[in-house]
Amino acid sequence: MEDSDTRAILPEDTLSSVDDEIRINDTFCNNEEVENKGHVCYRRPPFACPLSVSVEPVLFLSMFSLSLQWPLSTQYLWDRISEDVGYNGTKGGGCANTSGPPDPLQKEVETLTAHWNLYINLGGFAVGLFVVTLLGSWSDQGGRRPVLILPSLGLALQAGVYLLVMYLKLPVAWFLLGRLLSGLSGDFNTILAGCFAYVADTSDRGSRTFRVAVLEACLGLAGMLASIIGGQWRRAQGYINPFWLVLATNLAAALYAYLFVPESVTPDPSAKLFTTRHHRAVYHLYSALGDPTEAGSYTKWRRYKLWLYIFCFFLVVTVHFGSRELFVLYELSSPLCWGPGLIGWGSAAQNLAYLSSLLGLRTLQRCLEDSWVSLVGLASNMTGLVVISLANTTELMFTGYGLCFLYMAATPVLRAKLSKLVGPEEQGALFASVACVEGLCSLVASSLFNSLYPATLHIMKGFPFLFGALLLLIPTGIIGIVECRDQRTDRREDSATS
Repeated sequence: MEDSDTRAILPEDTLSSVDDEIRINDTFCNNEEVENKGHVCYRRPPFACPLSVSVEPVLFLSMFSLSLQWPLSTQYLWDRISEDVGYNGTKGGGCANTSGPPDPLQKEVETLTAHWNLYINLGGFAVGLFVVTLLGSWSDQGGRRPVLILPSLGLALQAGVYLLVMYLKLPVAWFLLGRLLSGLSGDFNTILAGCFAYVADTSDRGSRTFRVAVLEACLGLAGMLASIIGGQWRRAQGYINPFWLVLATNLAAALYAYLFVPESVTPDPSAKLFTTRHHRAVYHLYSALGDPTEAGSYTKWRRYKLWLYIFCFFLVVTVHFGSRELFVLYELSSPLCWGPGLIGWGSAAQNLAYLSSLLGLRTLQRCLEDSWVSLVGLASNMTGLVVISLANTTELMFTGYGLCFLYMAATPVLRAKLSKLVGPEEQGALFASVACVEGLCSLVASSLFNSLYPATLHIMKGFPFLFGALLLLIPTGIIGIVECRDQRTDRREDSATS
């Protein structure tokens, strides 16, 4: 976007504040501890990274630990609950692919495991909701690096609590304590918010969608490797050794962020963390629609689009989270009855879609607008979920995973569109709100899908996946309508100027 375009869109007071910030940054960059790259002032870390990467390894390591931990913790809950109720259907391959009535003990184990997953996620959300918003918005003044380091340490603490539960055979309720401690430090959502805000700080509008997609590809690559390693490792050595790796990778992420990631904003020494100012910044982002200082139909339409895109993001991520939480349960029970090895390969197939979506997005961007690319991704997701909902064999289950090869193309487009709708001084508040929405997605997905799954077992085992596919029709329609309206507006303006 040219400077004239920016001045036509942004208010003069916003532009003047940005110019003032640039002058402050240039003055601050005279300090020998920082360096100036263009208009962005980077605080040098203790060591310079030899490669042209910044936050990608932080996100990779954090996602690796989360992807390693999540299916293993669900399987551990399954095994502990099975032990408590006297069910041994999945031990030694004893789960049979039968067409008869389901084992009542298996139904009890499925229900209790789904409910404990729900309680653990509810606890983490309740604590992390305000922490994520607070830390994400504060990073606009305090810097991005602290919001990468603190949550990584919190995730390491959570892994430590899980290890204590396994070593001492403590009740599974202690898993909730570990989740609460992680939530107090911001949890994984704060790392996501910090990384995406960092990319918004260091990228231009033209390259932002692809840069966001690269970050999401890091999520997929890390998840794929963790899934392959986790399933085989758990089958060979149990749960404890993989969780030691979870602890180590979270500590490594915190150490990398401290040693190698340069600061992308100028830290304000007077910035306070515990103040309502940060939450008010997030509130103002969405309540400024009727602000008289933001006159003009274009600005109002931008705010409408902000609400519409955040709603689409909410629905898409809720379906992602909800279906992901049920995949392991769906695969463990009959008629699939997968063991740790197949579960690991199944999780790897899910995460491989991050990479295939990145390649597909880059290819489709050559001939389609970003909005249409996201619609192709949503169509891929819906098709795969419908097939998975009907899967009763291993081959059909993997066919469903294969059809989801572009299902992650929608979320980077939505993140980039949201980022382009706000000014540079609002990026931290925006991604704090997006992280808050992701936390809400986790809550709604856990509540909805973990309750829907046991309630519909007697009707259709894969009904939650079919329900998720139907939900995705809503963002598909909204994105298509918004894009058509924007294209008509552009054509009308081109005709008026020609």
